[in-house]
Amino acid sequence: MNTKRKLVTKTDPKSPISEQYKTIRTNINFSSVDQEMRSIMVTSSGPGEGKSTTAANLSVVFAQQGKKVLLVDADMRKPTAHYTFNLTNTFGLTTVLTRQKGLTEVTNSSDVENLDILACGPIPPNPAELMSSRAMEHFLLEAYNEYDVLIFDTPPILAVTDAQVLANQCDGTVLVISSGTTEVESAVKAKELLSSTKGKLLGVVLNNREVKDTSYYYYYGKK
Repeated sequence: MNTKRKLVTKTDPKSPISEQYKTIRTNINFSSVDQEMRSIMVTSSGPGEGKSTTAANLSVVFAQQGKKVLLVDADMRKPTAHYTFNLTNTFGLTTVLTRQKGLTEVTNSSDVENLDILACGPIPPNPAELMSSRAMEHFLLEAYNEYDVLIFDTPPILAVTDAQVLANQCDGTVLVISSGTTEVESAVKAKELLSSTKGKLLGVVLNNREVKDTSYYYYYGKK
């Protein structure tokens, strides 16, 4: 999938798919009356289900709403944000967590207004430990001072423990599953893992579902 297709909310903001991302944004905004959603973790049960694409497009639609947004590539196993936004991965989240550079030194502005990107940085030998470190707590506090919304792209929750560790540090989690490929058992287990870590599951995004153009445009094309 090329970058243009990945960032449909930027390249084609009025498309039906972009409208779906805006619907997800609206649902997140209304998901908690008492607490503003300022940090959102995006994960999946397994690889290749579209969680990185979802995280990137959600970041764009929140930025389009006028919020100051930071997309954080917290997938320290297989980072992709630097590819999506045509950046280098020399410095990033791991650089900040190991206290080699400050947050403002390593964030990248994107060509989407209000949206900054924090690449993963050099892949560490101990991702889960970094996620649960005091440095991560410090990073969150610093980032909250700079941004309205933080969106974390994390590894698949059934593959490694990284996402479980981060889930209870974020205000909410979006679980991405792929229509026709994610097994029901895997989706249920992913939900259970999130619950066991006291992570707040905001909802599930069903990705790669084919919808006939007629009905699809009937609901989302008339703007």
